[in-house]
Amino acid sequence: MKFPIATLVLACLAAANPLIAQAQERDARLLAAAQAAQAEVIATLQTLVAMESGSANSKGVGRVADFAQARLQALGAQTERLVGTESERTMVKGVFKGSGQLKVLLLAHMDTVYPDGILASQPYRQDGNRLYGPGIADDKGGIAVILHALSLLKDAAWRDYATVTVLFNSDEEIGSAASGDTIANLAALHDVVLSFEPTAAKAVAKDEGVLLGAAGTATATMEVKGRAAHAGAAPELGRNALIELSHQMLATQDVAKGIPGAQLNWTYSQGGLVRNQIPERAYAFADVRLLSPGASDALRTALEAKVQESKRVPDTEVSIKLEVGRPPYAAGPRGLALAQRAQAIYQEMDGRKLLLHPMTGAGTDAGYASRSGKAAVLESMGLPGWGYHAKDEYIEIDAIAPRLYLTARLLQDLAKNPLP
Repeated sequence: MKFPIATLVLACLAAANPLIAQAQERDARLLAAAQAAQAEVIATLQTLVAMESGSANSKGVGRVADFAQARLQALGAQTERLVGTESERTMVKGVFKGSGQLKVLLLAHMDTVYPDGILASQPYRQDGNRLYGPGIADDKGGIAVILHALSLLKDAAWRDYATVTVLFNSDEEIGSAASGDTIANLAALHDVVLSFEPTAAKAVAKDEGVLLGAAGTATATMEVKGRAAHAGAAPELGRNALIELSHQMLATQDVAKGIPGAQLNWTYSQGGLVRNQIPERAYAFADVRLLSPGASDALRTALEAKVQESKRVPDTEVSIKLEVGRPPYAAGPRGLALAQRAQAIYQEMDGRKLLLHPMTGAGTDAGYASRSGKAAVLESMGLPGWGYHAKDEYIEIDAIAPRLYLTARLLQDLAKNPLP
């Protein structure tokens, strides 16, 4: 992942903010507790990685849910399983009740992108400052940070909050279609939402960071109806849907470039049933990323107009469908203020920097959390790492204590000094 120059601009602007320039004195006791908890976090990560939990592996996701629910109960939460729409996988919800005013929601997800059996070729292992394992950064590191940060706060007898709610999602890697409404509705009941996706490793981004924006996701489907015919005896009687589909894919491949906040890439197509028949139907599917709510309508209109401009195969019919999934995430002014609080906390530890990454093309549950606009939302509170969705995914060990401290300290600060 490459972070544009806007990242550095935002970081410099934030550094000039009084919240950053006048960082408070660090909580030495809390920092020491976070450092002492590192070995326990590593043990938790090893346990979680050993539970293969690809999105399609409902039993594996269920094992992670059992583990997470038991840990939340041990910390004093009232827990329940929530069933999403059209899904047999369950989410884990934990609620802590305190004596203050702050209402905060902590989000992470239990599913990964990896197939069953992945641990045989990519086992959990340590190499220097790196811990490797499928899903260890995305997002089992996020689960671990939440559980152990809450443990630090429990040991400190912190109860200066009205409600701390934890939600562990079970279908984030496949779009959160079953859980999105639950996330959005819960977020609307809270003042602040912290989402614990990973952030880029220092080897990639030089400094750890948090995220201020993420694309929404959608799927575009193009369908072509033609006419079947014998490919050898009478091909001229057919209307080749596959040829027309190819023509229209080329014609529309750059449509999104003229629409602010939209990105489209045709990624999958299918057409025809057998070798010796002119295909009657053909389909193409595109991955769509949306950076603003209005971009989806503009893209749909542009696609529909473009496919009507020309045809290569006469008497074929071309239709376009755009299904919008996860909404875009934009931190906005309150989210930026939340990020600046995080920067101040990072600085108070030992003067270290915390970058504010402005945007990623990947979608996150922060999009659903920010849908109502009621809560201040901040993304990428999880562990720094790299290799997500790929071979040799890892997290950095020396980031564990700082991220625990950041989460616990930020919650304490928000309780004492609520966001405007």
